[in-house]
Amino acid sequence: MKLLKQGTYFRPLGLLTGIIFLETLISAPALAHHPLEGRLPANLFEGVLSGFGHPVIGFDHLAFVIASGLIALGIAGGAMIPIAFVLATGIGAGIHLASIDLPLPEIFIAASVVLFGILLVLRDKKRQDTKYKLTISSLAALAGLFHGFAYGEGIFGAEPTPLIAYLVSFIVVQLAISLGTYGLATKLSKTISVKYITRFTGLAIAAVGMVFLSSAITG
Repeated sequence: MKLLKQGTYFRPLGLLTGIIFLETLISAPALAHHPLEGRLPANLFEGVLSGFGHPVIGFDHLAFVIASGLIALGIAGGAMIPIAFVLATGIGAGIHLASIDLPLPEIFIAASVVLFGILLVLRDKKRQDTKYKLTISSLAALAGLFHGFAYGEGIFGAEPTPLIAYLVSFIVVQLAISLGTYGLATKLSKTISVKYITRFTGLAIAAVGMVFLSSAITG
């Protein structure tokens, strides 16, 4: 109890929440995220750099990647949720590269961040059965199509080598972040109630989504 009062166990959680708010202030004005300042990757190295950077510089994307890992917390086989999201982003990028349009991608992306933030806040441990996991995984995959579609914009028209490097890199970095978040949250849950982890971060993620959603609607 003394340790809890001193905030020993809450520091990583507070740090994660603080990072979310800080990055929102820095990144919210921009809805187009291009690590190479809009220039197409021209070689393997630039493809890797752009692929690693896009899901991080685009904070609406990063917020959802984090949310997909957090929402899997405490669910048997919960890693299926972030994996479904990440794989779907690859499909979404392919849809864009095939010149197939998805409706209102920025609005759907921002709305997905709001939705998963709210789901984190309202998370009910009693309802985390197989059906719940499949439902959340399906929603994550659907969101992944739109997030991936946006990723496709950053590589559309590139040569095969940087294009493949870009696709592989953004999948790898998203898996690392989402599964890393899942692992960290699982470790924290041994000393902190799961509801505190999900509610604090869920509120921050929903706030991020609202900023981007308002910008997408009005901009």
